[in-house]
Amino acid sequence: MGHLSSRSVTPVRENLRDQVANALRAALIAGELRPGVVCSAPALAAELGVSATPVREAMLDLTREGLVEPVRNKGFRITEVTERELDEYTEIREMIEVPTIGRVTDVAGAEQLEALRPVAEEIVQGARRHDLIAYLEADRRFHLGLLGLAGNAHLVQVVSDLRKRSRLYGLTALDANGRLVESAEEHLELLDLMLAGDTEGAQACMRRHLGKVRSLWADSTQDAPTAGLDRGAS
Repeated sequence: MGHLSSRSVTPVRENLRDQVANALRAALIAGELRPGVVCSAPALAAELGVSATPVREAMLDLTREGLVEPVRNKGFRITEVTERELDEYTEIREMIEVPTIGRVTDVAGAEQLEALRPVAEEIVQGARRHDLIAYLEADRRFHLGLLGLAGNAHLVQVVSDLRKRSRLYGLTALDANGRLVESAEEHLELLDLMLAGDTEGAQACMRRHLGKVRSLWADSTQDAPTAGLDRGAS
């Protein structure tokens, strides 16, 4: 397992605890922190460039979400997610997000949609820098921001929870073969379709995008670490 692709956290949009938690969630989703691995707060803090306290607090948040579990005197173990669970998460997301994108296309104003263009561009920039954590964090803000324009906070929370449980183990390979930038640019394509009022086109784009989620974790059993492998555990 490699190092976290982003080694610093700057408390700009959120408090430090939340930023650390989001960085760790992104590392989980990208497969940089693999199931069965035990992580210590000091080791993760050193990689993120922060003190151990916000990391411990963030890991407690992730424990409540079921993403990690505490290991006495060692740290936190990354929990397993089955392929069936991942399939179900993706199916639910498609059922929610595709029609919601259609609805937002019909009701959102151009200013509201354009406000998300800088975030879509951040996704592309993260891909170009090979920074998976920055890529996924911007991706989270973009998609939840779009869904938020539907005016249903509960819907956004459901999708947010499903995203936290996703695992995109193929993302590193996508980056390595140069296709991550192409995938990132789909967010700008989606935005342009919505701005053009192309409801069907936007829904089709969203459906294709979610279809790729399945392919990105299909290799989840490959290159997985031995259960219990420590990452800076002490």
